[in-house]
Amino acid sequence: MKRLIFTLAVIAAMSAPCAAASLTRNYSYFAIQGNSLEELERQLHSKGPQLNGSPEGHPGATTMDFTSRIRYRQESNRCAIDDVDIVLRVDVTLPRWRNGRRADQELRLIWDTLASDIKRHEESHISIAKRYARLIEDTLRSLPRRRTCEQLADDVRKSTDELLARHDEEQDQFDRVESMNFESRIQRLLDYRMEQIENGRLRY
Repeated sequence: MKRLIFTLAVIAAMSAPCAAASLTRNYSYFAIQGNSLEELERQLHSKGPQLNGSPEGHPGATTMDFTSRIRYRQESNRCAIDDVDIVLRVDVTLPRWRNGRRADQELRLIWDTLASDIKRHEESHISIAKRYARLIEDTLRSLPRRRTCEQLADDVRKSTDELLARHDEEQDQFDRVESMNFESRIQRLLDYRMEQIENGRLRY
């Protein structure tokens, strides 16, 4: 449903201790309207966020910035990692159906199911990124000492680049699997919600 954007900034700090890995999350919405599933689908593709130069919009999008703040310590002619702080900024864009309350029950059920799946998909991307933020932090903290901080900073860059490449691959693989299973997944979710309605556990 989307591509992710990853950036990395490495900031060397020779003083002032760093905090633990942190996450900043921001949500924004784009409005769609329609009285049929076909109209909603067209609105998603025409008004959804455009990523990686694609002229067609996406139902949802997640962009991420990884920032690494590294504190180095020079001692006994050796440079060591003193502390690492990975800051992950996440911006999520989701659809919002404006005239949904006036739609019939069947269309509302389909839309609610689809919108919930879009949000779950984006949250799953965030979970993958959070796991890699912790992995980057742990990996950098465990780097061995080097003779100079310049050499150690080079190790930091190489390790970070390698882990971000793995992160990118895992996110792409997640998108591929989700895309292949989309129709069967939505049908299962619809069947479950219909069962909940029939059993009086869910109202529309």
